[in-house]
Amino acid sequence: MIRKTIAVIAGYAVFTISSVLLFRLTGQNPHQGAPVSFMRITAAYGILFSVLAGLVVQFIAKQTTLGLNLVLACVIFLFAAMSMLLSGGSHWTQWFAMFIFAPISVLGGYLANRRERFRRIT
Repeated sequence: MIRKTIAVIAGYAVFTISSVLLFRLTGQNPHQGAPVSFMRITAAYGILFSVLAGLVVQFIAKQTTLGLNLVLACVIFLFAAMSMLLSGGSHWTQWFAMFIFAPISVLGGYLANRRERFRRIT
């Protein structure tokens, strides 16, 4: 149980820390509007780190199911929804997190499991 909890926390940390770094390094306020080009970069960056977060969950948990990846997706979704409710300004980052990044984190777990199954076959 502790390993599963650590796996989800670590996956969420990968997602969150990467997001914080993006906005700190670029100087873009995540609660203000942004140019479409920056939104596209954010989407690509977020997708990459969401997949990585899903991979981290599987790497730590060492499971063959996607249950913990679904938990991670729910955590990402819920924290983004809470942020949306509690913050003012533009909410494009929260929308991205809820409807792109959260579901994509499950893909990371799927890819990790697929890779492991392929390795066992060969």
